[in-house]
Amino acid sequence: MPDVLEELRGVQTPRLFTAPPTFTSSAGQEAVELAAMAGLHLFPWQQEVLDIGMRERPDGKWSAFECCVNVPRQNGKGGIIEARQLAGLYLLGEYLIIHSAHEFKTSRVAFQRILSLIEGCYDLRKRVKKVLNNTTETSITLNTGQSLQFLARSGGSGRGFTGDCNILDEDMILGDNAMGALMPTMSAIENPQLWYLGSAGIGGPSVQLARLRRRALAALEAGEPDPSLAYFEWSVDPHRDECAQDCTEHDGSDDLAAWAKSNPSLGYLINPEFVRNERASLGTSGVFERERLGVGDYPSDEADTWQVIGEDAWRSLAAAESAPSDPVSFSIDVTPERSHAAIAVAGAWRGGTHVEIVEHRPGTGWVVERAKELHKKWNPRCWVVDGGGPAGSLIADLEDEETGLGVTVVQPKARDIASACGQFYDAVTEQNLSHLDQAPLATALAGAQKRPLGDAWAWARRGVSVDISPLVAGTLAKWGLGAEVEEPERAPNLW
Repeated sequence: MPDVLEELRGVQTPRLFTAPPTFTSSAGQEAVELAAMAGLHLFPWQQEVLDIGMRERPDGKWSAFECCVNVPRQNGKGGIIEARQLAGLYLLGEYLIIHSAHEFKTSRVAFQRILSLIEGCYDLRKRVKKVLNNTTETSITLNTGQSLQFLARSGGSGRGFTGDCNILDEDMILGDNAMGALMPTMSAIENPQLWYLGSAGIGGPSVQLARLRRRALAALEAGEPDPSLAYFEWSVDPHRDECAQDCTEHDGSDDLAAWAKSNPSLGYLINPEFVRNERASLGTSGVFERERLGVGDYPSDEADTWQVIGEDAWRSLAAAESAPSDPVSFSIDVTPERSHAAIAVAGAWRGGTHVEIVEHRPGTGWVVERAKELHKKWNPRCWVVDGGGPAGSLIADLEDEETGLGVTVVQPKARDIASACGQFYDAVTEQNLSHLDQAPLATALAGAQKRPLGDAWAWARRGVSVDISPLVAGTLAKWGLGAEVEEPERAPNLW
């Protein structure tokens, strides 16, 4: 194993890539050579990003108006930033380059790094007119007037600056307000360019990164490059819930090839042995997958909400007096990162089905005890848990005769999950379902998306920005009303 780790090297080409097809030349090689003169020697993947990102059209303008580099942390995206900024200052004559990060301390570190490169090279240092590093301004200005400004994306910083090039570091924390402050600054520039650099999406804050990624995925799906976006993403395609144990189509967290696929600087800047230790330390929390393997959480655009079931259709089914009648079924679901769990109940109501979220709380430590309380109170026909999903780890405790429910938990197969989702969808479209308009369930439905499951579909856990555990639990609880189980003796309805 140690020998294998020592020989492990990162894959230099991104898993997801698209770039404008029209170009005649590139300033990338000159940027690479200038960086080397300053003592910054770039890896092949960094050079390739610069070569593609700095391609020029026949009219002399940038082929890509926007360039996005999505790569796990500590791989060296800072080197790309520094090479691009040096080229803008010393080769391209860009009058103003704006470097922004979510926090000013990150911008200040970037400032210190590029200043060190400039000061270490006489040919670059002699052209510097002024360096400012105080509480009001951090910048480098050349004798010929070109300037590199470092800002934080807060309080409208950057509004009013007219930048030839905007570098947006930490792009996984980049929303509409920041883009509203920065994008208009480029409207009067003849040949502007935007660079976004960061790691995998972290949910709600990753609004702009999610938009760029959707454009890249749409281009790849259509087989037609985006006309103005160069997108580079080093990441893995993780296993799905329905994957067989011997699945080779998707990537596992313990797969060394997956580590190399998502970290181009593995074996160069990143020690593979550290990644092994990092994997053991972070466990199954989902943090390792996000920070090291590039498995992000990307929010949907407002226009993309309520994609599967329309909001009007769902809201129209809300009924304040709706309640389940015996017999009922319960279901439990847990988020992939185990941050929240949900318990749902389903039962007959006025010729249709009532679905309700009984509990939705952080963590999972409370689930078994609450399930025991509900089981004693309702004596449901069954409890349903997807054994292949995150809640599967609770099944043994739930079935325990002494500390749990003492009953066999129904575990739906993949075809059952697809059937459950179809039944839930049909019940809504046919106006055959009622609910209490609970926020956890409505929020989950607003951000829910489909994932293929054989010839049918199921709710997508990955790639969505919301906690869908209430929706999955509600869907399986409804399915449980028709699942083949041994009917328990009925207890009085005490709901």
